[in-house]
Amino acid sequence: MSNSTPSSSATGNGSADSGAARRNSKRPKYSKFTQQELPACKPILTPRWVISAFMLVSIIFIPIGVASLFASRDVVEIIDRYETDCIPPQSRSDKVRYIQTPGNKTCTRNLTVQKHMKQPIYVYYQLDNFYQNHRRYVKSRSDPQLRSRSSESDTDSCKPEDVVNGSAIVPCGLIAWSLFNDTYSFTRNNQKLTVNKTDISWKSDREHKFGKDVFPKNFQNGSIIGGKSLNSSIPLSQQEDLIVWMRTAALPTFRKLYGRIEVDLQPNDVIEVVLENNYNTYSFDGKKKLVLSTTSWLGGKNDFLGIAYLTVGGLCFFLAMCFTVVYLVKPRRLGDPSYLSWNRNPGGH
Repeated sequence: MSNSTPSSSATGNGSADSGAARRNSKRPKYSKFTQQELPACKPILTPRWVISAFMLVSIIFIPIGVASLFASRDVVEIIDRYETDCIPPQSRSDKVRYIQTPGNKTCTRNLTVQKHMKQPIYVYYQLDNFYQNHRRYVKSRSDPQLRSRSSESDTDSCKPEDVVNGSAIVPCGLIAWSLFNDTYSFTRNNQKLTVNKTDISWKSDREHKFGKDVFPKNFQNGSIIGGKSLNSSIPLSQQEDLIVWMRTAALPTFRKLYGRIEVDLQPNDVIEVVLENNYNTYSFDGKKKLVLSTTSWLGGKNDFLGIAYLTVGGLCFFLAMCFTVVYLVKPRRLGDPSYLSWNRNPGGH
C-alpha cells in the first residue's frame, strides 16, 4: 500500500499537467473546418462545359443589352447650352464682370420639340467643369446644424462661410453658399407650363437630414454672394432646391433636377424659355445647359449599360465560337497523359 500511493499520486499529477497543457495550448480545437476537411466542389472544366458557359452568358446578356439600348433610345432629350448666348455681345469680352454686375439678366430661348414627349417631363440644369467632389468643398457643411435647431451654432466645419457679424449662418458652408440660382419659366402657344418642384429630392434627405424646425438665418448676408437666397420662413426640409444641391455630385459634369412639367409635348411644339442667367460659371470656365428629358423603365438616357451588356455578351459568343472550332478541328482526349511535361521527350532524346 505504501508503494502504490506515490504511484497514483504521480499519475494524478501527470494527468493534471497534461490537462493544463492542453488548456494553455494555442492549437485550435480539432474540427473539419480548422483542418480544412470540409467537402469541396472541384469541377473539371471540360471543353463542353466552357463552351456552354460562354454561350449561356451570351444568350442572357445580349437580349438584356438590346432591351437596355432600345429603352435608352426611346428617351427624348432637349439640351440647350446657354451660358454664352445669354450674355449680350458687347459684354462677352468680360463675362465675369457682366455676371458680377447687379441688374436684370433675363434671357429668352426657344426650344423645338422633335419627338412626342410623354409626361412627366423632367427639367434639369447641367453644369460642366464644376468640381463638387473637391475635398474642401465636400467638408464645408454641418450635418448636425441641418438636422436640428439645437445645433445651430455647430459651424466649426463650415469655414469660411460659418459666421457673419458673430452670428451663425444657417445653412453654413460652401456647398449651401454656392446654391444654383438660375431660374426657368416655360411657355407653349402663349400658355404657361407649370413646373412642379415638389418631391424632386430624396425622401430620406427630407425626412432625416434636414430638420423641420431649422430655418435659414444670415444666409447670403456676407460681402460676397455665392448663389440663390432662401426664404427664412420656410424650414430646410421644404427647401427642395437646397436639398437637391446639397447631395454633391461625384463627377465634374452633372445634372440636378429642377422640376417636372406634367403635360405632354407634341412634335414641332415651340417652347419659349425665359431664364435668368445669374449663376457665375465664367470664373472657372464652366458650362451651363438646360435639359428637358423623358424617362423609360430603365431611367434616363444612358447608352452605357446597353453597350456594356452587348460587349460582354458578344465577347462571350465570340470565345464560344472560337473554342468550338478548336474543339472540332483539333480535339483532345480528356486526361491525356501525353501532354504532361515529364512525358514529353524534348530534342528527340
